[in-house]
Amino acid sequence: MRPVRPLTEALAKGVLVLDGGLSNQLEAQGRDLSGDLWSARLLAEDPGQIEAAHRAYVRAGAQVLITSGYQASFEGFARYGIGRAEAAGLFARSVALARAAGEEAGHEVWVAASVGPYGAYLADGSEYRGRYGVGAAALERFHRPRIEALAAAGPDVLALETVPDAEEAAVLLDAAAGCGVPVWLSYTVAGGRTRAGQELAEAFALARGREEVVAVGVNCCDPAEAGEAVATAVAVTGLPAVAYPNSGERWDAAARRWRGPAGFDPALAAEWRGAGARLIGGCCRVGPSTVAAVAARLGAGGPPEG
Repeated sequence: MRPVRPLTEALAKGVLVLDGGLSNQLEAQGRDLSGDLWSARLLAEDPGQIEAAHRAYVRAGAQVLITSGYQASFEGFARYGIGRAEAAGLFARSVALARAAGEEAGHEVWVAASVGPYGAYLADGSEYRGRYGVGAAALERFHRPRIEALAAAGPDVLALETVPDAEEAAVLLDAAAGCGVPVWLSYTVAGGRTRAGQELAEAFALARGREEVVAVGVNCCDPAEAGEAVATAVAVTGLPAVAYPNSGERWDAAARRWRGPAGFDPALAAEWRGAGARLIGGCCRVGPSTVAAVAARLGAGGPPEG
């Protein structure tokens, strides 16, 4: 169901359940995600599968759907012979597919347009390192056109997500300023710092005082890291937090596979809520059944604790 309330109003009244990993759900549906565009390739080749993946999360109780544009960029589409006009249409399609999936739900569903980091375009695992060796001007030329294309498609919020480096976060926030759409800023973290090694308090402080930012937090990190990071984000910015860690497995970019044990316990969702998270879900390798368990733990949109 299309939301009747702005996202900010909903966050003020309770916790919203995010979806889980889109790529793992598409793989569960039998889709091949090989290639640098990953799930974004299906925007052109098999968009119905993307909508089906969104619907799986709606059925699991997700109230916010994150679009399939994480790896999408004008430069990335150009590698596949897709021109700028067609690429702009694919950005719009990513929002429309999530919106269509949400409109058949029995509850309000907000659409978050994914804006992944530059490292996702590089497809070499550098979204877990940052420090790409390019300057702020180059990052701005990369991010601004895709932010503008996504904002024009009418999402409820832009998800500046899996950001490994505070320097890239500053570029993203500047590029999103004035786009007319609220944003959330979400870092990927390790060892209590950004992946590039910056102090989290300093990284979160970049969002302080920016009227377009409605939430800050972390995603695609070990679930055990999320609680402390959420508490820091709330203390530094005074904003609601967002928390959607991955399964706890580690991405091996060379082998293009996840390794190690999974450690996503839906019971942690209550801890994240207590620390100030108001947008809670999962990222890579977290599927609909786990999202359903998170929704059950949180009471799916009940009043916030504390």
